[in-house]
Amino acid sequence: MEPSITPTPVPAGAGSKSFLARVAGVFLSPGSTFADVVRKPDFIVPLIVAMLSGLVVAETMLAKIGMERIVRQQIEHSSRASSMSPEQMQQAVEQGVRIGAIMAHASFIFVPIGILIIAATGLGIANVVFGGQVSFKTAFSVVCYANLVGILGTLMAVPIILFGDPEHLNPQNPLPTNLGFLLNPTDTPKPLMSLAGPFDVLTLWMMALLGIGFAEAIGPKAKNLTVFFCFFGLWALWVLAKMGLAMLG
Repeated sequence: MEPSITPTPVPAGAGSKSFLARVAGVFLSPGSTFADVVRKPDFIVPLIVAMLSGLVVAETMLAKIGMERIVRQQIEHSSRASSMSPEQMQQAVEQGVRIGAIMAHASFIFVPIGILIIAATGLGIANVVFGGQVSFKTAFSVVCYANLVGILGTLMAVPIILFGDPEHLNPQNPLPTNLGFLLNPTDTPKPLMSLAGPFDVLTLWMMALLGIGFAEAIGPKAKNLTVFFCFFGLWALWVLAKMGLAMLG
């Protein structure tokens, strides 16, 4: 009789992909990549990349366009511009520049806050709607990796800002990935702008990745498409709320 051999247990997370492999996998093989993220969640490196990515865009805008021009464009496109005197306009611009410059330099702080909100939403969908047992670390990691599609936005935004015409660039919507980019904010009704801008290819792509990632985390009881529609439905309500506020304004 041959002696029995007890297999050596495989440590949890063994053989997980490197960060660069996961980045490539988010775009090329999201299913296996998010399965790997769920097995061994981590968020520090993708979170830092997302924060730096947002900071690069903000600093490029400040260097090429300038905060004064950005603030002036926003005020001129607002409903109160027609009732302001030149002196009031200049005073509003000066106040906006002081606040806007601080917020632009600290823009990277808002990235983890946004990811935190999405992760909390995903956690609610996973554990309340589908009855899963997803941990917050897993949910946060899934969102951080899904958010890496924003790298493409940075790669497009920086050259557009650097080589585009600052007079015709909309700082709030610099990417040609949505219908709002093609519309003139001065001539287009605000409700239409608030509807066209959010329908962004990168946003929809990220929601698709969230569907894949959270479905992997929940398990067999959840399908990618079902989870995607949960995120899409909440996002659509938010867009409609913005559109309603624009109509009231």
